[in-house]
Amino acid sequence: MMKKFFGLIMAFALLATSMVMSGCGSDSNKPNNGKVAANKLVIYTSMKESLIGGIVEGFKAQNPGVEVDYQSAGAGKIMAKLEAERQSGHIMADIIWTSEVPDFYQMRDEGMLEKYQPTVFNEILNPFDDYDGSFTAARLGTLGIVINTDKVSTPPATWEEIATSPTYKDAFGIADPALSGTAYMSVALLEKQFGWGYFERLNANGAIKSKGSGRVVDDTANGTLSACLGVDYITASKIDKGAPLQMVYPPENLVVPSPIAIFKDADHIDLAKKFVDYVLSQEAQQKVANAGTVPVRTDVDLPEKYNLPTPEQALQHGIKINYAEILPHKEDTIRKFSNLFK
Repeated sequence: MMKKFFGLIMAFALLATSMVMSGCGSDSNKPNNGKVAANKLVIYTSMKESLIGGIVEGFKAQNPGVEVDYQSAGAGKIMAKLEAERQSGHIMADIIWTSEVPDFYQMRDEGMLEKYQPTVFNEILNPFDDYDGSFTAARLGTLGIVINTDKVSTPPATWEEIATSPTYKDAFGIADPALSGTAYMSVALLEKQFGWGYFERLNANGAIKSKGSGRVVDDTANGTLSACLGVDYITASKIDKGAPLQMVYPPENLVVPSPIAIFKDADHIDLAKKFVDYVLSQEAQQKVANAGTVPVRTDVDLPEKYNLPTPEQALQHGIKINYAEILPHKEDTIRKFSNLFK
């Protein structure tokens, strides 16, 4: 059961820290007596403002009078919030959009998601072999080695360099996979490709566990770290602000699809379907690319300054993994990581 999967402890912890999740849009995020206005869409997402903000504004421009409340937090906090709401009898959100793919398989298996195949499905790249409409990839997020160019003169050519080179001794960061969906997926992918011994070598070289995907890139930008395992669009937003950062992609790409899904019995299912369709439209996917991450459409332009792989390249060179198979090992993987990087 999902209750067992997430645990009551997470739910109670969420109640004590619920202020961490905040509405980032201009609309109020305080429902009246547990009910939301008929024209108000509620989204729980781990996407940062640099990505979700423009997409929400584009959707509102196409749908005058519609309000959108998007609440952003790490995937772990979002799932704990959902568990607390589920126990209270009603999930407030209509849509969830994060990057922790196993969570979507768990929610699908628990019957939480509404099956919906977007109207533009035939126009996008689908990374899920077992696709059934329960969730759809909204971007092909990538992670790479982010270096501070003031501290690292020669970019690493392989993942192994990070684990063995003195250049990165006590100066390489990884976001906590217990808090970040992209961090968990990157750990699962690297373990699949190189085995758990890779993380033991990272630990021996002094790698540092950071508090989140944004924090680890910030610490690299300000020179606290020389390099980190970083998310593409978070890194791009820092580069746009003048940070001395460069994203480096070793041959084995870390590609983490970001699924978007609609909750079954959502208050605004029809409006939620419109939003999913919009997110996968050419207009919105161009916003995805402009934010510095890989879209699921091939008919958009990729900004050269971010040196992103094309959607086709991302799928071709990405480390292959069976998402359903890693689901039962999620808690154990996070526990092993936490015990190693204390």
